[in-house]
Amino acid sequence: MTDARALAFQARLAERGVVVEPREMDESTHTAQQAADALGCSVAAIVKSLLFEADGEPLLVLASGPNRVDTSLLAGLVGVPVTMADAKRVKLITGSSIGGVPPLGHPQRLRTIMDETLLALPVVWAAAASATSVFDIEPRRLAELTEAVVARVS
Repeated sequence: MTDARALAFQARLAERGVVVEPREMDESTHTAQQAADALGCSVAAIVKSLLFEADGEPLLVLASGPNRVDTSLLAGLVGVPVTMADAKRVKLITGSSIGGVPPLGHPQRLRTIMDETLLALPVVWAAAASATSVFDIEPRRLAELTEAVVARVS
């Protein structure tokens, strides 16, 4: 049975004309490695949705599973210093807890930067608003839907 948060996420996207099929996993997909293990895919195919603060404004970074975001590169892209948002701020802004933050479908539109390495993959997997639900999407479609700036972030 699909998690209620994932179903609500699916419904929010459907209202915007975006169809996704959340997949409920038996194991936690809280970390990129856990998600890859549960799905039987490369950790590189897992999208981490990470919230940063850029001059007080939320900035969502979609990074490939094994990649660590370089905040100096990120600051160079946005023109101001950036810091990682804390768990409370992540929940407030995205409506989801860390480990379940989806790359789109948030209560407010978020400025988004997408890791360019994700575009090398035919399909990527991302959280569907819970730590046990994921969905697959073509990375170019994800970039389009989020209106992301695609750049090197690690």
